[in-house]
Amino acid sequence: MRPGQLLLDGKIVMVTGASSGIGAAAARLFAAEGAAVVLVARREDRLRALEKEIAGSGGRAVAAPADVTRTDEVAAAVAVAVDTYGGLHGAFNNAGWATVGTDLHETDDAVFQQIMDVNVRGVWNCMRHQIPVMLRSGSGAIVNTSSVAGVLATGAVSPYVAAKHAVIGLTRAAAAEYGQRGLRVNALVVGNTRTELMDQVLEETPGLEERFLARPIQKRMAAPSEVAEAAVWLCSDRSSFVTGAAVPVDGGWTAA
Repeated sequence: MRPGQLLLDGKIVMVTGASSGIGAAAARLFAAEGAAVVLVARREDRLRALEKEIAGSGGRAVAAPADVTRTDEVAAAVAVAVDTYGGLHGAFNNAGWATVGTDLHETDDAVFQQIMDVNVRGVWNCMRHQIPVMLRSGSGAIVNTSSVAGVLATGAVSPYVAAKHAVIGLTRAAAAEYGQRGLRVNALVVGNTRTELMDQVLEETPGLEERFLARPIQKRMAAPSEVAEAAVWLCSDRSSFVTGAAVPVDGGWTAA
């Protein structure tokens, strides 16, 4: 593509969970589509390697190590976007955490808290600090990662189902609150995706992959880049009339 044809030419986009999986794939794709990418995750060594990789491919990226559960660290990461590139036009709030769980009454309080902190508080912290910067320019697009567990009880541990439902609720509330001020906010309803976290979950639970693949229309897992493509489109002007949506990228899981 020539620069004028890039979906995100001249845009500044923050990606959380960028050290691996969907987040890393998205960061590469956002940069390839012309965006300056702010890379956010806890693992600084991986962010620095990805920053170098993107720069080596002719893209723009800056690492901003942060834990999304800590509001001060998220604020600092947003400040990196402003200080380095001058603002923020888009965000892919993708950081998440899950575990192979037990029945609800046997789930430890610490597991519940971590799932809620990363998946819900993390999105909350990000939007709280991203939105004021976007409002100053009068436009912006935010994409939050939910899951098929955000619309269905999939058999995932119950706090995760609750957390991903909450992500969609936060997304719709923010879309309604800021739609008249130039911001669009959407969520991805992500199905089974071959990531580092997914590999860990499958390793810990023999037979789980077969159960996961039994439900979707497409009997396979997504590549992280396939989910990233949807995030890029929702952050681009090509999706200008889409807001408050929970967009399935699930191989037909929620249609089956």
